[in-house]
Amino acid sequence: MEIKKIAILFQSTNKVPIEFEERHLDMIRQTVPGVNVVRAYTESELLPGDLDADVLITWGQYSPVEFCTKATNLKWIHAVSAGIEGLTIPEIMSLDAVMSNTKGIHGIPMAEHTMALILASLRQLPVLLKQQQEKVWLKHKPDETQGKTVGIIGLGSIGEEVAKKCKLFGMKVVATKRTPVACEWVDELYPDHQLDKLLCQADFVVVVVPLTPETTKLIGEKEFKLMKKTAYIINIARGKVIDEKALVKALQDGDIGGAGLDCVEDEPLPQDSPLWDMPNVIITPHTAADSPFYMDRAMNQFCESLKKFINNQDILNKINKNKGY
Repeated sequence: MEIKKIAILFQSTNKVPIEFEERHLDMIRQTVPGVNVVRAYTESELLPGDLDADVLITWGQYSPVEFCTKATNLKWIHAVSAGIEGLTIPEIMSLDAVMSNTKGIHGIPMAEHTMALILASLRQLPVLLKQQQEKVWLKHKPDETQGKTVGIIGLGSIGEEVAKKCKLFGMKVVATKRTPVACEWVDELYPDHQLDKLLCQADFVVVVVPLTPETTKLIGEKEFKLMKKTAYIINIARGKVIDEKALVKALQDGDIGGAGLDCVEDEPLPQDSPLWDMPNVIITPHTAADSPFYMDRAMNQFCESLKKFINNQDILNKINKNKGY
């Protein structure tokens, strides 16, 4: 398939502190010699001069409806993120263009972030850091990973990396997956509808599922009641997968032991949220996937897919428009 122009729509921000550098554009040019690569920071920059683009590379939270609907040559929309909530709107999903996202590159940083949250909670680091600020020398009873059980909700590529690291730390690993397939790092694997079996035995519940209509508020009051009173829930997926009001209540009532939250329903977390002041809650500003190697990995994957696309082969991580992911 002939590709003459590829448009990139992306703006680095404090929330998304990654950038397309010139070497990334060169990677595309080397993959398709002679291709015109256009770099834009806003949708208006692509209108009307670049409506002849064959491919759009963008961030999955963007919704460039006007460009996508007017770009008559548009054959492929690719997100350099895993999440594609901004693109899964009717105006874009109904187009003939194929869609894809970026998967398989987030596992290392997100698994490391998960382990950091687990270890911080077990070793009482939030309390100790607060004591340091107050110049207080006081011991607290720590715990360790050995013999603990982690439950991973959503055993995709990220979930498998989390499972691997947890297993290396001596933890038992249980997980859920829509279609269970054996994994060497998982001791027990359940289909989605058997989530209860995971919740009742896990010391740490790690949420890694994508946000879809089916997973919105997947974890609510009923699920928190099933968890151990000492269990922590860790969310490195999307904030809306957890019913935040139910989470706050579960923490206040002592139904669960604590939480590690890399994402919340409304970001940034409102100043009046009670989560800020809870000593058993660790909050990070949606940084689990951040890495200095992010864009290098993302563009390597895109260029691999681009080779397939121009040779009329199936691209990587093609979005199923019926499922929305």
